Amino acid sequence: MTLTRPPFDTIALVLQGGGALGAYQAGVMEGLATAGIEPDWVAGISIGAINAAIIAGNEPASRVEKLREFWNTVSRPAAYPDAMAFMDALVEPVDDWRREIWNSWNAWRALTEGQRGFFTPRPTTAFLGPQPPNAASFYDTAPLKATLERLVDFDRINAGVTRLTVSAVNVATGNFEAFDNQHGRWRKRIRAEHIMASGALPPGFPAIAIEDPGPIEASRASGAPRPVHYYWDGGLVSNTPLTQVLDDHPRRDTLAFQIDLWSARGKVPTNVVDAQERVKDIQFSSRTRAITNMQAQEQRQRRMLREVLEQIPQEVRDRSPACRAAAAQATARSVSVIQLIYQDKEWDGLSKDYEFGAVTMRSHWESGLTDINNTLEHPHWLERPEGDDPFVTHDIHRHRRSQD
Repeated sequence: MTLTRPPFDTIALVLQGGGALGAYQAGVMEGLATAGIEPDWVAGISIGAINAAIIAGNEPASRVEKLREFWNTVSRPAAYPDAMAFMDALVEPVDDWRREIWNSWNAWRALTEGQRGFFTPRPTTAFLGPQPPNAASFYDTAPLKATLERLVDFDRINAGVTRLTVSAVNVATGNFEAFDNQHGRWRKRIRAEHIMASGALPPGFPAIAIEDPGPIEASRASGAPRPVHYYWDGGLVSNTPLTQVLDDHPRRDTLAFQIDLWSARGKVPTNVVDAQERVKDIQFSSRTRAITNMQAQEQRQRRMLREVLEQIPQEVRDRSPACRAAAAQATARSVSVIQLIYQDKEWDGLSKDYEFGAVTMRSHWESGLTDINNTLEHPHWLERPEGDDPFVTHDIHRHRRSQD
């Protein structure tokens, strides 16, 4: 069923990092596309940046097709892609220990063979001495560049048809940097390297070298080469780009679909392997709900500040520097955040972020599609917040728990 556009100035799709779990986000996108909900802004980190680039870099009618092509490609091992593929049909219907064994096998293949169109292992000789920064890693991500350039129209991205923001960390300074196709110093200059940089998680993947954009005119006039910076995965600093979307200026009424791949909540582990998995969950969830709650509190304070300013005569506001500064922070906008957080399966484990098997990929995709379809069964969640609260959040799984 096609829905009418929700009544917001901006519809944002916020995509967290999480490696192989990213197929969940593709399933969510399929559900949104089927419902006719087209994002104005896609913000992503790591695998979320790759999904975001495919979405922003294609016409709405072809986005799901391109996402499916990407995930069908990278869910095959790099060295012997068809070896034992017949096992997928045997394992897919089951949901027990056999699935865990098959997942472990595919994870081992990812570590030893790499994934088609994504990454390949470096020869052992690469670890015998100092390497260039873009080679100091266990895997080579050159195949990903070719895949991105095949599936993403970077001319469309740089034309700014859909806003795209992906983030990475400057290796030398440790600073978090946003590559945005519509604003800032990277405007109209996004390339495959920016997407790769956002997902360059060390020591598995190498730092990505990107030439500083600098003022074009000054660079041309001097003829001097631009400095080169190296970037790592943005998830090292923050794995959830919601704050970037909600802190944008000017502040506009926003509906944000926040698609997270790690749950901050989980069971207390009872063995070392489960403890390592839980560490990943906590580290990369970026405290999703805590950030959302902080943003909600800030939004309510901005609304209150606006209401207080309205009690002050206009002539006083015009004369007072403090009032003018307060007015710059005040807002009357409304925000609604739809949270979709991947829920672990019984057969998920420590390798869930690098287990790229085709069976698992299809399961993640179907989970995302199911979750967004269930979410859209509550159309009032897509409406502007009513009453005095300018910031609301909705989560289909939290909603179900409250009903139990």
